Amino acid sequence: METLASAMRRENRRFKSSSSSSASSSSSAAAATSGRFPLVMAFLSCLAWLYVAGRLWQDAQTRMILSSLLENNSGNLPKVLSVEDKLRNLGCTGIGRKIAEAEMDLTKAKSEGYLWGNGTATVSSDKKKLLAVVGVYTGFGSRLKRNIFRGSWMPRGDALKKLEEKGVIIRFVIGRSANRGDSLDRNIDDENRRTKDFLILESHEEAAEELPSKVKFFFSAAIETWDAEFYVKVDDHINLDLAGLIEMLEGRRGNQGLYMGCMKSGAVVSEEDQQWYEPEWWKFGDSKTYFRHASGSLFILSNNLARYININSASLQSYAHDDISVGSWMMGLNATYVDDDRLCCSGSGQEKVCSHA
Repeated sequence: METLASAMRRENRRFKSSSSSSASSSSSAAAATSGRFPLVMAFLSCLAWLYVAGRLWQDAQTRMILSSLLENNSGNLPKVLSVEDKLRNLGCTGIGRKIAEAEMDLTKAKSEGYLWGNGTATVSSDKKKLLAVVGVYTGFGSRLKRNIFRGSWMPRGDALKKLEEKGVIIRFVIGRSANRGDSLDRNIDDENRRTKDFLILESHEEAAEELPSKVKFFFSAAIETWDAEFYVKVDDHINLDLAGLIEMLEGRRGNQGLYMGCMKSGAVVSEEDQQWYEPEWWKFGDSKTYFRHASGSLFILSNNLARYININSASLQSYAHDDISVGSWMMGLNATYVDDDRLCCSGSGQEKVCSHA
């Protein structure tokens, strides 16, 4: 009979044999697994090498194609353009030439004080220059005065056209209403359609306090519209001896820099509640006396002086009165003052070319 010890020894041998075979199986599986891993890594490395090689070959082919295109088109590539080439391509050569010419004209004008030469005049030189443009200041409520003038010294209709053909333009000068397009403006437009004897200052607002600015607009509009030897400003309470005025101006044709009128001076009014108050009174010194200037009833400027006002109107200082303003502008120029008693409308004499209406 098998003893307990023999049975236990037999079981131990069986367990060891079983364990030994299990270990042997595990070792075989691990060995197989470790053998496959290098193969996988080698395969992945081959794939990576093939990808990199393909990209390098593709880049090389692209560079070859681009190099070939550049070689074939090297003769058609644009060259580096100079400023002159760019201007020519943009069609700016003519503009550049005009700019250069304008700079030359400007240099010449500076050397001549913007006054004595007429080479830069905007009006065509082949057109005969008029003798005079006479601007008669008027207002919205002065229709009766205008009709009186048209029936006395001022020609109308066909007679006015014939006078213009002889070189004298006469126009009533007026601005626009503060309420643009109202009945005041419409009435002036209707009257002008019938008479055709207005110079309407579209940019000027007609008002008593705006007279100093009106003189700028008048001379600017007149010289831009007509090329004349002289430009005459007349108030609407003045009668003219038109023949006498024409004779006076004919004798001074071709003279430049003329500032003509009845020259006067006078006290500067510094009290605000007084008539003729001058807000800029302190600029005229302790004596409070105006400089010499032509009376505002009638004064005359030659072509170049009127053109000066037109060119510099934006920067010219205006005072309370238009005649003072013009006189201040003339003081800074090399103008010739012509103090002619025939232009003193308040006096009396047979040779007067003007008188109060």
